Amino acid sequence: MKTHRVNELIELIHPEWQKDPDLNLVEFILKLAKEAQYEGPLESLTDDVLIYHLKMRNSDKDAMIPGIAKDCEDDFKTAILRARGIIK
Repeated sequence: MKTHRVNELIELIHPEWQKDPDLNLVEFILKLAKEAQYEGPLESLTDDVLIYHLKMRNSDKDAMIPGIAKDCEDDFKTAILRARGIIK
């Protein structure tokens, strides 16, 4: 895991973990995995699952995932022109 991902995960997990101070770190990570509907073994849980779940945890269910939202185009014609490099 790269250093910036460690820092991002710590920044995201800290305020959420403070809401459940009675849980130890592993219990809290298990809770996050269950909320994210992760079903694999804990050692296979990726930082991406935790980061995206923490980013989306308190948002509206219909909210777009942050990594996808930046690339989203409302207009199909604009999306095609941008994909072809005609517009930036």
